Amino acid sequence: MTLPGAVRVDPDAVDTSGLSPDRDVVAYDSDPEELVSARVAATLNQARASGHRCVAVGTTALRTLESAATPAGTIEPVTGPTDIFIQPGYKFRAIDALVTNFHLPKSSLFMLVSALMGTDVMQAAYAHAIAQGYRFYSYGDACLLLP
Repeated sequence: MTLPGAVRVDPDAVDTSGLSPDRDVVAYDSDPEELVSARVAATLNQARASGHRCVAVGTTALRTLESAATPAGTIEPVTGPTDIFIQPGYKFRAIDALVTNFHLPKSSLFMLVSALMGTDVMQAAYAHAIAQGYRFYSYGDACLLLP
């Protein structure tokens, strides 16, 4: 289902023509990952220029998009790994909101969501989640964070 005004980004097709189940897996080479393709960057930049929000689904997507963002907030194509560490005080440039689960307190991911929402807000949200029996970790309850 696509909501009115939502931008749908289709993944690039994957070429599997060279793969064979008879070939030794160890023999495969791994190319650098294209974290943000030129097509995806252009689509996201156009959406944001039109007034739409960029909502990251998951902290990996958030870190990827923030790694691809220029200081002015434009998203550029990027390949390879990221080592961005987001903590309170970070100025977000690429995303406007985040869908994520409840991460372990005192973790780097709790620091990331605290950077987005503020430490006091996240501590209050976690206190509520604990009191209500929400599930934490990778397969826990999700939350939509709208700064």
